[in-house]
Amino acid sequence: MGDPLQKYLCLNDFETAARRRLPRPLFGYIAGASETNASLRYNAEDFDAYAFRPRVLRDVSGRSTQTTLLGETYDAPFGIAPMGISALMAYRGDVVLAEAARKRRIPMIMSGSSLTRLEEVAGAAPGSWFQAYLPGEPDRIDALVDRVQRAGFQTLVLTVDTATLANRENNIRAGFSTPLRPSLRLAWQGITHPRWTIGTFLRTLAVHGVPHFENSYATRGAPIISSNIMRDFGRRDHLNWVHLERIRAHWPGKLVVKGVLHPDDALRAHEVGADGLIVSNHGGRQLDGTMSPLSALPEIVARVGNKTAVMVDGGFRRGTDVIKALALGARFVFVGRPFLYAAVAAGGSGILKAIDILKSEIHQDMALLGAVALDDIDDCFVVRRDHR
Repeated sequence: MGDPLQKYLCLNDFETAARRRLPRPLFGYIAGASETNASLRYNAEDFDAYAFRPRVLRDVSGRSTQTTLLGETYDAPFGIAPMGISALMAYRGDVVLAEAARKRRIPMIMSGSSLTRLEEVAGAAPGSWFQAYLPGEPDRIDALVDRVQRAGFQTLVLTVDTATLANRENNIRAGFSTPLRPSLRLAWQGITHPRWTIGTFLRTLAVHGVPHFENSYATRGAPIISSNIMRDFGRRDHLNWVHLERIRAHWPGKLVVKGVLHPDDALRAHEVGADGLIVSNHGGRQLDGTMSPLSALPEIVARVGNKTAVMVDGGFRRGTDVIKALALGARFVFVGRPFLYAAVAAGGSGILKAIDILKSEIHQDMALLGAVALDDIDDCFVVRRDHR
């Protein structure tokens, strides 16, 4: 028998496989965004605004995809973005994502909306980052930060673009909620998707019990399945820069701010003491119609690129996408949905395959572009297509 993973030629192939395996509400949760999905479309479409201008007859035989970020050396210029409730989609999703990232020497950011205790991920894959949503109260902030530190995480990522819950009507139409509400419709989805039901859901229940939201606060949250318990999202609409300053004073490790799109906010985050920032519109899952991170990148790099590590996420599927972000000044890229799809399709081996595909594409693209090192890639290699 041949390698069952050889059919996956690009990251999009994993999405096709995950769509078949997952119940419709779960796939809809991963794939969808808010309202009209406009921000999600922008994330994908705006890569087409740039075209490459390669250089030729350069010796690129010694090229390398290695890069240094926040004092750490990684084997590729991309990592795994935080994705909530991954363990509901793939068995032990957070753990297998973190372990695969560690094996391939790239960073993985664990989501604060995960169903696995952060201490387990820190133990399984030291060097992982932890992403938190700011709780609404100072004592909750301090308690969560203390817990993350005790677990051994050295990089804390604060997501700051969730002042309130977004209007994700797509989730409602697909039958998804957190917690999930038992229903005949949900039961039918389980019956018609036996590989997920047996391999992920029932296996999780048998080995670990009913999953809970484990890391939104310092204490355990709601179960993922309940007919009457409501998930505590906390009040975040009053959060401001003072809260970020409090965390910076309290947190001794590296601090990254995620969800920045305006250059003034990028500068303010740097002034507060952030070691890096991730230009992001939350995968199109918050304010519908928000500009793509790629389109926001040039102004932010111009404002703070020489002061802090500027990273980006949102819509990345190809090595050429990563190269374009690097050319526009990003130091690093994070990729989310495709790696979770790979976990759904083939577990840890699927994630490793997806990482290898993207890294191989970047290595090949560097040769065709005429770049030996990632630091060689700048805006001389790209042009806006509307400025031909």
